[in-house]
Amino acid sequence: MPYENLLVDAREGIGVVTLNRPEARNALDKKTVNELHAALAQLAEDRSVGVVILTGAGDKVFVAGADIKELRTRTKADALARINTGLFAAIDAFEKVTIAAVNGWALGGGFELALACDLRIASPNARFGFPETGLGIIPGAGGTQRLPRLVGLGRAKEIVLLGDTFDAARAEALGIVSRVVSPPDDLLAAARELGRKVLARAPLATRLAKLTLNASARTDLDTGLTIEMLAQAVTFESKDKVEGMTAFIEKRKPAFRGE
Repeated sequence: MPYENLLVDAREGIGVVTLNRPEARNALDKKTVNELHAALAQLAEDRSVGVVILTGAGDKVFVAGADIKELRTRTKADALARINTGLFAAIDAFEKVTIAAVNGWALGGGFELALACDLRIASPNARFGFPETGLGIIPGAGGTQRLPRLVGLGRAKEIVLLGDTFDAARAEALGIVSRVVSPPDDLLAAARELGRKVLARAPLATRLAKLTLNASARTDLDTGLTIEMLAQAVTFESKDKVEGMTAFIEKRKPAFRGE
């Protein structure tokens, strides 16, 4: 389907969604949020796609955050409608693996979008931050919840309460991104390489591993272990488990089918 604010490409098992609002620094307005929901639905239905990469157009901005002109007019009803929160929850729960290729500024909602993805890599141009308290609001689309789970409460308080921006090297040291890719032009290729590594694994096992990992941040240990046990039971009855272990014994590449 045609998109006004996105570029969507799907090939070789990898979907790439590029936020393309250069005039607004790829900011998230309601139209872009709606288009992202539609793109996720499109890629969810495409059985040939197993990994989705999200990135921004150009080499300076990933997503500069919510559109401030639009945000300025939002009311408490808009906050309760979970406009951005709902989008990032959909990305978080998306059954396929998501990769944020952070190619520039990732502020506010852009930072939150990256945090909602399963894997994050960045170019040296990337900068991260939550400027919200300087605008009279808070990071309200998962920033105060996902960031502490990733870096710890103390570091998260420093990032949110001070509002300072920091570079890709700092993000890597904090564990926000797994690697910094240089030169910047190689970022998308590196994200695709990560995607190919994911695609080489058993699809059902990957999906269930993501589900159990996400549960670890939301449940107590005993509940998480129960979810893990049940997910493992499903894999033990799968055709992919038989194929994977047979291929290992026969010293050949497995031919997984996601069953």
